[in-house]
Amino acid sequence: MMGYHDEKFWELMRLYLTIHCDHEGGNVSAHATHLVGSALSDPYLSYSAGLNGLAGPLHGLANQECLRFILGMREAIGDSPTEIEIEKYLKDTLAKGLVIPGYGHAVLRVTDPRFVCQMEFAQRYMPEDTLCKLISSLYKVAPRVLKDLGKVSNPYPNVDAHSGALLTYFGMTEYDFYTVIFGVSRAIGVCASFVWSRALALPIIRPASVTMENLEEFVRKT
Repeated sequence: MMGYHDEKFWELMRLYLTIHCDHEGGNVSAHATHLVGSALSDPYLSYSAGLNGLAGPLHGLANQECLRFILGMREAIGDSPTEIEIEKYLKDTLAKGLVIPGYGHAVLRVTDPRFVCQMEFAQRYMPEDTLCKLISSLYKVAPRVLKDLGKVSNPYPNVDAHSGALLTYFGMTEYDFYTVIFGVSRAIGVCASFVWSRALALPIIRPASVTMENLEEFVRKT
């Protein structure tokens, strides 16, 4: 598989492809696929639209941003920092107006089960990996720090908080390729939904329209 012959890597790919095949409309790539497909475009054209959405850095680059954050933290405070050192690093990061990548979710208000799956995989197959251990240590501290802000509705990690470290462990350091694997996985879910959309003869998706009065009211409230 892609030149990797370690059976543990194959097992990781089974996990990765499964947990990233999200097919509902709550994300850009899945929604774009559903939207274009609702016009009776063929699956290839519909998923091409989804991949164009996945190319956007706010969607498809999330796990890369998380990995860069972890690598930066390791460079700053070492492989085995104390919880106090991690807390200080996070507070310093937030004080600069930055965010903690991989924490928070638009819908979930608990730890993302997909993050838990990856953490358990790391504990089983690579228990001594310093990067994965650092992510586990971060998980013990970050939710508490974010809760103390009083402004974060979900202070828990999402699926992107761990995936980059697992791929790095097996030597996949071509970060741009992470989005490619993500895209292969997402295709499994959205194409299955594509079949159901056709079977149920779902109607074309039309965005809601707004009037100038709606816009003026929105501006007044903000």
